[in-house]
Amino acid sequence: MLTSHRSSSVNGTSDPDSVSFFILQGLSSLGDRPMIPFVILLLGYVIILGGNSMIIFVTLTDPKLHSPMYFFLCHLSFVDIVYTTTTIPKMLAGFLSDVSIISVPGCFLQMHFFMQLNCTGHAILTVMAYDRYVAICHPLHYTSIMTRRVQTLLIAGAWGFSTFCPLPVTTIALLRPYCGPNVVKHGWCDFSSVRRLACADTSVDNIVSLFFAALSLLIPGVLILTSYVLIGISLSRMGRLKAFRTCAAHLTVVSISFTSAAFVRIIVAVLYAALTPFLNPVIYSLRNKDNRWDKMKTASDSSAYTVPILACQVTSQ
Repeated sequence: MLTSHRSSSVNGTSDPDSVSFFILQGLSSLGDRPMIPFVILLLGYVIILGGNSMIIFVTLTDPKLHSPMYFFLCHLSFVDIVYTTTTIPKMLAGFLSDVSIISVPGCFLQMHFFMQLNCTGHAILTVMAYDRYVAICHPLHYTSIMTRRVQTLLIAGAWGFSTFCPLPVTTIALLRPYCGPNVVKHGWCDFSSVRRLACADTSVDNIVSLFFAALSLLIPGVLILTSYVLIGISLSRMGRLKAFRTCAAHLTVVSISFTSAAFVRIIVAVLYAALTPFLNPVIYSLRNKDNRWDKMKTASDSSAYTVPILACQVTSQ
């Protein structure tokens, strides 16, 4: 049975800031047979780790894949691994115990890194969209624009942006008093779920979280949309609009990543936290003819400029 916890001072009066841990309710409402969701989640986590680790290994060891696109893809795979690791192992442990407990510092660290890595994934998707814009719209200047220094700056900018966005939200939440109850009705320390447990007015928290959530979604979303609009215009001028159909896979992942962020129900949130990292190895590598495992050693045609299928494959003569 889930119970709240609060410490008491020596004289017997309750300390208004006395909660020492939180209880994660998780998916306990699904029923009395936790092994089925446990096995499904465990298999998904193993596939996420294996698929993204394989992408990182192959990208780093194959000289033919030392291009800006795969440099960004390697970072995205790393983010997917760490992103799922912030939540899924704790959820798996919760299935095997009657009560899933997390300390207050651990709760807020999990909250911050979950939001930061989520924002980092969006930012890297934005960087990848810009890379494809340069490759398709300015193919003759691609190598001079996308230098290693520019790639590093873009990745540093993505990480810097994602570090800044959740910082005010988690800082405000951390400063609030929590005097009980301490049951988080979520699979992890989700900000909105923890905020309901604060023993204080959270009106400011609502405004700040809404502002930075919109900021973290709108800025990458607008930039990605702008990149694809420009790509579409460029392809239409070249008479190769049919090549834009190969963008469907990447746009599907972007759509799932951005639209699912608006849902707060536990089951949808769990799918959101695991589905995108699960799909990324499939969409970004298995469907890419330059990165199929059975053709990894096949030399590409050096007389043509090939754009990966993930971002609208097009060859300019």
